[in-house]
Amino acid sequence: MTEVQENITNLKKQIPAGVKLVAVSKFKPKELLLEAYEIGFRAFGENYVQELVDKCEALPKDIEWHFIGHLQTNKVKSIAPFVHLIHSVDSFKLLKEIDKQAARNERVIECLIQIYIAKEDSKTGMDKAEYLEMLESEEFKSLKNIKVKGLMGMSTFTDNMDLIREEFRSLKELFEQTRNIQADNFSLDEISMGMSGDWQLAVEEGSTMIRVGSSIFGSRG
Repeated sequence: MTEVQENITNLKKQIPAGVKLVAVSKFKPKELLLEAYEIGFRAFGENYVQELVDKCEALPKDIEWHFIGHLQTNKVKSIAPFVHLIHSVDSFKLLKEIDKQAARNERVIECLIQIYIAKEDSKTGMDKAEYLEMLESEEFKSLKNIKVKGLMGMSTFTDNMDLIREEFRSLKELFEQTRNIQADNFSLDEISMGMSGDWQLAVEEGSTMIRVGSSIFGSRG
């Protein structure tokens, strides 16, 4: 068994049932993804559109591709034919573009709304008020080719675990506040929060999906 395969196997033993592991594979060579694939792993997360497109073309077609980076509206068309889940929908404008490109590909694309929970300017996302206002709008309700499946949040980059817990908890509270909304394009099931350094904390606070890179692939490709 390779190091990547061992890392995935060990991680899966630690992760509770019901929590999905997404392997963050940005900048990692295709050979390492194939090592994970060979032991049945299928969910990979990429941050950059061109890298995602290239890997999708080169790797097996049953891989479940997650887009987890900042997504520009003009790049949506490149991933719309095949992306499994977009974690990083940080504006209503972007969601409308995803809906438009999904319609062109005769698909419904599943999305997570990225909520701004960190105390950092470098992070993006909707604030709570923007998110709630969007859900009330007729324009949102009219979108037919997206389905909002949950929320995503990125914590502050800090060693202050109390702050990180507080941020994760705020995302879970917003999830609970809106999870009972009923709409054809809205069905909250997932909370994507937690990465290599804080996923245990995220799971304690209700995460259903963790995005782990260095703990699987190492810090170098």
